[in-house]
Amino acid sequence: MAQKTVECKPLVVVKVRGTVSAQREARETLDLLYLGHTNHAVIIDNRPSYKGMLQRINSYVTYGEPTKETVVMMLQKRARLEGDKKLTEEFVQKIGYKSIDDLAEAIISCKVQFSKLPGVQARFRLHPPSKGYKGKTKKGYNAGGEAGYRGEAINKLVQRMV
Repeated sequence: MAQKTVECKPLVVVKVRGTVSAQREARETLDLLYLGHTNHAVIIDNRPSYKGMLQRINSYVTYGEPTKETVVMMLQKRARLEGDKKLTEEFVQKIGYKSIDDLAEAIISCKVQFSKLPGVQARFRLHPPSKGYKGKTKKGYNAGGEAGYRGEAINKLVQRMV
């Protein structure tokens, strides 16, 4: 049986709903992805194990494929080191990249996982979106809400949240 080779794409996952009355499996999955609070975001890749996790928490998060500009903006403005210090060019050079743009290119091409970088917090703490969410957070994106897969439209949402 031949295996399909799927090209690696990064995904930005943003938690849009609270989990007070959520099922235990959904809460545990959100904790595994470091999404403890609303408006927290992570960058993951699209391997099958993450796809299964996203199916389980589909009604609590929104996700899609980011552009390089969105990843650069998230790294510059919202990435934090351990000790809640900002991610700087000096630190990026110390871990082996020329600049934040170079690190963003490595994340977009899936050469490095952001959560596996040493000394870097795996999540981004974002603001609520300016002018609010456009739909209800309990409905799916295709049904006029905010939750679930939104593809390239995640870039507009993240830019409003940074």
